[in-house]
Amino acid sequence: MSKCINVKYEGKPLYNIVIEQSFDKLAEEFDKLGVTGRKLCIVSDSNVAPLYAKYVEDQLSKTGNKVFTYVFEAGEANKNLDTVEDVYEFLIKNHFDRKDMLVALGGGVVGDLTGFTAATYLRGISFIQVPTSLLAQVDSSIGGKTGVDFRAYKNMVGAFYQPKLVYMNISVLKSLSDRLFNSGFGEIIKHGLIKDAAYYKWLRDNISNIKNRNSDALEQMIYVSCNIKREVVEKDPKEKGDRALLNYGHTLGHAIEKLMNFKLYHGECVTLGMIAALRISVNRGDIDEGAYNDAIDMFKLYDFPLNVTGITAEDVVKVSKSDKKMDAGKIKFILLKEIGNAYIDYDVTDEEMLAALKDVILCNR
Repeated sequence: MSKCINVKYEGKPLYNIVIEQSFDKLAEEFDKLGVTGRKLCIVSDSNVAPLYAKYVEDQLSKTGNKVFTYVFEAGEANKNLDTVEDVYEFLIKNHFDRKDMLVALGGGVVGDLTGFTAATYLRGISFIQVPTSLLAQVDSSIGGKTGVDFRAYKNMVGAFYQPKLVYMNISVLKSLSDRLFNSGFGEIIKHGLIKDAAYYKWLRDNISNIKNRNSDALEQMIYVSCNIKREVVEKDPKEKGDRALLNYGHTLGHAIEKLMNFKLYHGECVTLGMIAALRISVNRGDIDEGAYNDAIDMFKLYDFPLNVTGITAEDVVKVSKSDKKMDAGKIKFILLKEIGNAYIDYDVTDEEMLAALKDVILCNR
């Protein structure tokens, strides 16, 4: 059964998140936008396009629009301004104007890059998200954050730019490798940790169905995660306040991701960042060792790496200070008062971070 979540901006309906089991209703949902007789450009990568571009092309061709497809080489290394320039050139050569649209078909890299391209081409054209990774479905496709990496600084160049539609086909998750599928759970577990203790418990209780990719379990999980993110971004669409809670685990996670030269997936690095953040909360007396160990057990169940080698805690702290989440020279750190209740802290010291990183850097758990 399909599900639909409406995202509002300043109290007014903005776009729908549609959760389906196939691409069969994409044309129907797109038609609700009232766009016809225009050009649509599907932007995808070399991993996703061979699997799903034809299905999406066929659906969008039913809407009375002319469909083009642009494919770039997959990987975080190509989420940069050079690739954006290549997409610009493709759009210019095919005479795309302000009333035409882009379609992001892929994971977080594709969605972020396509959204940024849409935000900046001709000072802004419309786009829709068709996320195909678990991470993109529950996180990056929602909320209008777009961006690209700049000289290995993750998402340093970007814009807040909202899609017209987010269409999720849950069945595509069955084609993901186990590691890529599991990577999406970094953000999912994060939603429970920061906002919903009952959901966090549900994720643990239903791990067997989830890891077996049971359709009903996936649909419920994605719906709840999307709804948590919707609630946060509606209250704070441009991250001037509580939306920063969604960055739990990201400050140190992004630094680890950069230092590992993107050898680990984003969700894996966020999890390492969450482990360090959990340790800080334990050291401050906000959560107890039992809650910490329970979270570690959860990460183990979802097959996350719990430590890394080849980098130093000192370098992680140093790189974290180049993160876009810095505020007036201070690191904006997200911590837990308890499971399901997060807060923003500006006073985490280097010493606290270094002590917490002992759990994830050169650690043999």
